[in-house]
Amino acid sequence: MSFPWAKHYEPKHPFMVWMDQRLPLPRLVYNAVGGGYPVPKNLNYFWNFGVLAGFALVIQIATGVWLAMQYGANTLVAFDSVERIMRDVNGGWLLRYAHMNGASFFFIVVYLHIFRGLYYGSYKPPREMVWLLGLVIFLLMMATAFMGYVLPWGQMSFWGATVITGLFSAIPLIGPDIQTFLLGGFSVDNAALNRFFSLHYLLPFVIAGVVILKIWALHIPGSTNPTGVEVKGPQDTIPFHPYYTAKDGFGLCVYLLAFCAVVFFAPNFLGHPDNYIPANPLSTPAHIVPEWYFWPFYAILRAFTVDFLWIPAKLWGVLAMFAAILLLFFLPWLDRSPVRSGAYRPLFKRFFWFGLIPCIAILGYCGGAPAEEPYVRLSQIASAYYFLHFLVILPIIAAIERPLPLPNSISEAVLKGKSAEGGPAGVSAPAVAQPAE
Repeated sequence: MSFPWAKHYEPKHPFMVWMDQRLPLPRLVYNAVGGGYPVPKNLNYFWNFGVLAGFALVIQIATGVWLAMQYGANTLVAFDSVERIMRDVNGGWLLRYAHMNGASFFFIVVYLHIFRGLYYGSYKPPREMVWLLGLVIFLLMMATAFMGYVLPWGQMSFWGATVITGLFSAIPLIGPDIQTFLLGGFSVDNAALNRFFSLHYLLPFVIAGVVILKIWALHIPGSTNPTGVEVKGPQDTIPFHPYYTAKDGFGLCVYLLAFCAVVFFAPNFLGHPDNYIPANPLSTPAHIVPEWYFWPFYAILRAFTVDFLWIPAKLWGVLAMFAAILLLFFLPWLDRSPVRSGAYRPLFKRFFWFGLIPCIAILGYCGGAPAEEPYVRLSQIASAYYFLHFLVILPIIAAIERPLPLPNSISEAVLKGKSAEGGPAGVSAPAVAQPAE
């Protein structure tokens, strides 16, 4: 969005003038995240998670590049190379734990970022492309995390890869060929480990590129806000720097405290103990589970236990698992309500907090539980509600709901019913005279 009242970068130092004329990088940074980018002045701490996700990505890339220098992508030495990093390389244990737990923290902030977008309607026009690019990042994250989980070459790494890649064999006619192509052979072996290592190293840089596209797309309409009301003038905005850089800095400090607490005091809490056992194709673990951030989708996959319409239950599970993510791509067109923010949608708010959130929590719990009753039945009920919520309940709510009255402007909402100049709500504030240059 073009803000006529936004400050423009004007270099003062002769070197910066010379640089700006030849490589306007400082101007780009200033206009993107500095004082030249006006932001709605009512953003709460739920808007911190985008910055935290970017910081988590930087940690993953930095630690991953260093670990790749010490890792051996061969089934004969992969497990031992990870142990060598932990025991013999100076500081290796710290970077390995930071990388391993950094993936979990990356998913934590991304999931919170998605839930914020769902509640405050960040997927609605004109920000559909921002939402779609965010989902592309999420899919790339899942692929990167899955391939990274295979690299330690422990028991859960090997059998998790065997189970997940085996899902492609359920696709009629071409499924086995796809599985063979992904693995580079007929089983999870050295060729698969090399492929996964190469892609695991490459995809984070692809994610970084899509993040840049997402930021670019976000700066066209501007940031949304808790009210869902668009910016109407300079009285509704404040510069990103120093106000939100300070707020994001506080959120980053809280994030780092939690991250360091896990890395230093409970580094294996979010992992699986079987992954400290070398991979053995002849010994199947009693309970094969992926990493915790895949559990909701794993529960949907296992919810289908009966063949239906001549289609095997395994294929139904695979289709449902991928559909659970692809469904979010159509959300801007499924939710037709003109009101963005869930704070002004009473019916939507009830179904969100008491329907969707418990549903996803149940799926997450069942995904990490054994494939037995009552977890399978709970997974089936929660999976049915998940699709029902987005395909049926959400469009009906948009059609019949009576939203609460929206504020006339962001300033009115911030000042609790008063205009920017202290007058009654709905009365426009007089223009503020600009000082003479």
